Amino acid sequence: MRSSPVRAGQLSRSAAEGIRLWYTKGMDALLSRITIDPAICHGKPCVRGLRYPVETLLELLSSGMTIDEILADYEDLERDDLLAVLAYAARLARTRRLQPVAP
Repeated sequence: MRSSPVRAGQLSRSAAEGIRLWYTKGMDALLSRITIDPAICHGKPCVRGLRYPVETLLELLSSGMTIDEILADYEDLERDDLLAVLAYAARLARTRRLQPVAP
């Protein structure tokens, strides 16, 4: 018996679950690089306790610097550190609903 071909945008339930699991574990591994310690940078989220706040690295990325440029300037950072910063920002941006603030 032949299985039907998978169309674009369709995955079997087990394949979709496998991708979700792989994505979640990968994200968890990246997010473990982000540390929060009240004794470092006033408790701001930082990369591996190295005193590089997530906020600062996001500003560098949003200013147009490439990952390679940042890595060249900050030799103790790794590519996965910057990917962790992006993953952290993505996790923070995940919201169900925004409430407008009354003026």
